[in-house]
Amino acid sequence: MKKTSDVVIIGGGLAGLCLSIQLAVSGYEVILLEKHEYPFHKVCGEYISMESWPFLTRLGLPLDQMNLPRINTVEISSPSGTLIKHRLDLGGFGISRYELDFRLSQLAKMSGVRLFENTRVTGVEFHGNEFNIKAGNEHFTGKLCAGSFGKRSNLDIKWNRPFIQKRHHGLNNYLGIKYHVRYPVEPGVIALHNFQNGYCGISSIENDKACLCYLSSAINLQHHDNDIKKMEAELLSKNPHLRKIFSEAEILFKEPEVISQISFEKKSLVENHVLMIGDAAGMITPLCGNGMSMAMHGSKIAASLMHQFLQGIYSRSEMESEYIKNWSKQFSSRMVMGRGVQSLFGDRFITNLFIGAIKPFPFLIDMLIKKTHGQPF
Repeated sequence: MKKTSDVVIIGGGLAGLCLSIQLAVSGYEVILLEKHEYPFHKVCGEYISMESWPFLTRLGLPLDQMNLPRINTVEISSPSGTLIKHRLDLGGFGISRYELDFRLSQLAKMSGVRLFENTRVTGVEFHGNEFNIKAGNEHFTGKLCAGSFGKRSNLDIKWNRPFIQKRHHGLNNYLGIKYHVRYPVEPGVIALHNFQNGYCGISSIENDKACLCYLSSAINLQHHDNDIKKMEAELLSKNPHLRKIFSEAEILFKEPEVISQISFEKKSLVENHVLMIGDAAGMITPLCGNGMSMAMHGSKIAASLMHQFLQGIYSRSEMESEYIKNWSKQFSSRMVMGRGVQSLFGDRFITNLFIGAIKPFPFLIDMLIKKTHGQPF
C-alpha cells in the first residue's frame, strides 16, 4: 500500500529532522525515511556554532536545560606541534549526534511527522507532478521530496551525480573516523591538530565525554596497510599533541565509527526535482567547524520555499530556482573559503609554514573564522 504525504524526506540527519519538524508544525503531512534506528552514532565533530542555538530552541529543543559544554576558544596545531590559541567571538557548544538526533527525532514524532526507521530508499521517480519513492517492499508518494541522505549514498551513485564522477584527488577522497573518549579537555576549548594529509579535532560533549574525530586522506590508510590503529600510532602521533591524546585517552567505543569516500566537491542543489539539503547539498571542510549549522540553516531555507510551493505561491520551477539562489547566497562564499583553507592544511611542510606565519597575526585568524561562519538564524 502506498503511503502518501505532502513531503517525503529521505534521510533523518540534522537537516532532514529539522526540515520535517518545521513542515509538520506548519500543518503539512510529512514522511521521514531513515535507514537506521535512533539513537545511533555518526561520524561528526559534534561542535555546533552558536548561530544555530536560537533555531534549535525555536524547534523545541531545551538547550538551556541540557547542561551542554560551551566552547569559546580554538586551538590549532601544526604537524610539528606549533600551537595557535584564539578566542571564538560567537563560539559554540558540544553535543553528540547520538543525543541530538535522537531528541530531534522525538520532537519530529511529537510534531506529527510519520517517521519510518530502518527504511533504506532504493529508488525515486518523479512523474505526474508527484514523487514515487521505493524502499524495499514499501512505496511512498509526495508532492515534494527532499534529499538529506548525507555525504554519499546509493542514490548519489544511482543518479550518477557529478561529484561521484570525479576522479580521486585532494578534495574528494577522504575518510572520517570518530571515537568518544574520556580525556581532560581544557574547558571551553576545541582543539584541531594537524598531521600529514589530515587533521584531528577534540572537544567536550555531554556527560563529561569528549568527541575525538579526524579526517584523513584515503592514501594515508593505504600506506599503513589499511590498519587504522597503525595509522594513528605511526602517522597521527607524529604530532606531539595527538601522541599525548592517543596514549592517554580512554576510548569508549569498541570500534571507531568510520566513513569513506568523503567529497568536498561542489554538488548540485536540485537533482531530479529533489531539493538537496545538508551534506547532500554540499560539505564545508570540517576544519572550518560549521557543517551542522549550515545543514540546519539550509533546512530553514528549504522549509520556507516548500511552504510557498504548497500554498500555490511558487511553481515548482520557481521554488527550485529560489532554493538554488538563496542557498548559494547564504553558503557559497563559505564553501569557497573552506576549500581554500583546506588547501593550506594537508602537506606537512605547507601546514607548518602557514601556522608559523599566521600565528603573529590574530586579525587574519579572525578573518578566516568570520568568512566560514554565519550569523544566528
